[in-house]
Amino acid sequence: MSQSRALQQHIAHLTEIRSILHSLKNMAFMDMHKLIRLRQAQSLVVQHIETVAADFLQFYPGLPELKISTPLIVIIIGSERGFCGNLNESLIEQLTQASADSVIAVGSRLCARLQNTNIAFTELSGANSSDEISQVLNSVSDAISQLHNQYELFNLSVLFHQDEHLNITLKTLLPPFKDIKRSSEYKNEPLLNLQPSQFLLELVDQYVLSALQDILYTSLAAENNQRLQHLDNAVRHLDEATEKLHKKSQIYRQEEITEEIEVILLNASPADY
Repeated sequence: MSQSRALQQHIAHLTEIRSILHSLKNMAFMDMHKLIRLRQAQSLVVQHIETVAADFLQFYPGLPELKISTPLIVIIIGSERGFCGNLNESLIEQLTQASADSVIAVGSRLCARLQNTNIAFTELSGANSSDEISQVLNSVSDAISQLHNQYELFNLSVLFHQDEHLNITLKTLLPPFKDIKRSSEYKNEPLLNLQPSQFLLELVDQYVLSALQDILYTSLAAENNQRLQHLDNAVRHLDEATEKLHKKSQIYRQEEITEEIEVILLNASPADY
C-alpha cells in the first residue's frame, strides 16, 4: 500500500473518531444547560426548607447535638463516565483527609479508582445524564437507610465538586441546618399540625433528600463542564492532526505521481517519442 493511501485511511479513521467526540461534546453541552435550569429550581427548594427550619428553630431550639464520637458517613460523588480529567482523583485525595467511618461512593469511574486504595466503600452507579438523577437519589437514599440500621446516630457529609473550577466541598447534611442564619426579628410562632419533634423529623428527611438532589445536579454539571473542555480540546487536537496528515498525504501523492511519470518515461522506447 502506498504511503498516501495509508495516510488517507488514517485520516478517515481520525475523522470518524472526531465525529464521535463531537457528538459527545454536543450531548455534554445540552445536558449542562439543562442541569443549570434544574439546579436553579432545586436550590430554591433547599433555600425554602432552610427558611422554614430557621423559623421553626427560633421557637423550638431543641435540635439535639451529636457527639464528636458519632460515626461519620461520607457520600463521595464522582463520575459515571470518562473524559473528565482528574475529577475523581482529586476527590479521593480529599476523602483520605476526611476520616470517614463509612463511605458511599457514587460513580463507576470513581469506584474503579477507589478499588486501588485501602478505602472500604459501598459502590453505587452514578448518573450518565440529568434524567438519571432521580434514580441515583433513590439508590443513595437506600444506602443511607441500610447504614441507619447499623448506626443509631451518625454524622452525614457529602464530598463533591461544587463548580466548573473543580472546587471541592464537604457539605454537612446531618446534623442539619448547621449553617443557616436564624433571624433575630420578631415573628409569630409557627402553627403546626404535628408535634414539634415529628415536624422536625419530617423536615430533616425532606431537607436531606432535597439537598442531596441539589448536590447531584451540581456535581453532574461540574463533571459535564469538565468533559466539555476535554472533548473540545480533543476535537481541536484531532482537527490539527488531520490537517497535518492532509498536507503530508498531498506531498506523498505528488512524489508518487512523479515516480510514476519517471517509470513511464524510462520504460518508453525511442519510437514512442
